[in-house]
Amino acid sequence: MIDLHCHLDGAITPDIAKKLGALQNIELPAKDDDELLKKLSVPEDCESLNDFLQCFGLPLRLLQTKEGIAEAVRLVQENAKSEGIIYLEIRFAPQLHQINGLTQKEVIEAALEGLKQSDLHTNLILCLMRSDHNQDENLETVELAKKYLVKDEGVVAVDLAGAEALFKTADFKKEFELARSYGIPFTIHAGEADGAESVKTAIEFGAKRIGHGVRIYEDPELVEYIAKNEIPLEVCPNSNRQTKAVSDMTKYPLKDFISKGIKVTINTDDPAICRTNLKKEFSYIEKMYGITSDQKKQLLLNAAKAAFCSDEYKIELISKINLGD
Repeated sequence: MIDLHCHLDGAITPDIAKKLGALQNIELPAKDDDELLKKLSVPEDCESLNDFLQCFGLPLRLLQTKEGIAEAVRLVQENAKSEGIIYLEIRFAPQLHQINGLTQKEVIEAALEGLKQSDLHTNLILCLMRSDHNQDENLETVELAKKYLVKDEGVVAVDLAGAEALFKTADFKKEFELARSYGIPFTIHAGEADGAESVKTAIEFGAKRIGHGVRIYEDPELVEYIAKNEIPLEVCPNSNRQTKAVSDMTKYPLKDFISKGIKVTINTDDPAICRTNLKKEFSYIEKMYGITSDQKKQLLLNAAKAAFCSDEYKIELISKINLGD
C-alpha cells in the first residue's frame, strides 16, 4: 500500500506521544491512555475543518526539538511499515516547529535525520501555511525546498495546508510562482473546505496533484478537465467525513470519479487524529461504495504513478503492486 498524504503532526498516536514525551521530559496532559486518545484525535461530532485543526495543538508541542522531530519521523515510518505500507510521503510545515527557537533549516534537517533511521522508502513534502501574515516564512520554506530537493528519500515537493476556506488559494500565487521557477513539484490542499474554484486556482498555479479535491464534483467541466489531464487527487475518505468536506458520505463522489477515469489515490491524511490507517481507509470504501479488488489495484497503481519519487522507483512500486506485494 502507498500513502501519499500523511501529515506528521496528524500521525502522532498515543503510543508515539508517550515516547516523545519521555524523550523530551514533557509531561502529557492526560491521566490515562483513554484521555490521551481523546486529546490526540477528533471527536465524532466534529463540525468542520476548523474544528478538526484544533486537534494539532498537543502533537505540535511534542515536535519542537531536533530530537523530537527526528524520532517522530522514525516512529511514523515504523508504524506505516507495520501496517503494510511500502511507500510513504510525510508532509509537515517547518514554520510550525519553531516555538523553541529552531530554524526552518534545523527542522528540515531533523526530519531528514529521522528519515535515515527507518528502511521504509519515505519522502518528505514541505508545507506552506495558509495565513495572512506569513509570506516571508512561506517563501523561506520554498527556498529550503530548493536547497534540499532530491528525487528519493528526502525533500521532494512542497504543499499548501491550513484553513482553506479562511485563506484562499489565490492569495498564495507568489509562493508557487517561486516554486515553479525552481522546478519544485507541488501539491496543494484544495477542494476540501473550499469549493471547486480553489482546485482551479491550484491547477493554474501548476500543481502536479491536488490534496483532497473532492469538491470538484461541483463543477462538471473541472471534473472532465482533471480526468483528461490525468491530475491525481489525494483523496482521504475518513478525514473528509469528519471535516464535513462532503456532508453526506452516501453521496461521496469516489465511484463517480473512478468511472470517469480520474487518477484517484486513497490516503490517511492524519491517521492518529482520524483514528485510521490505510487498511481502514480501503475497508471503508469497500463497504461503503463496493470498491472491487480490481478497482483497489487501480487506486494503488494511481498512487504509484503519482508519487513524488524517481521514475526508477515508480517502476519498482508498479511491479510490486502488479505482483500483489
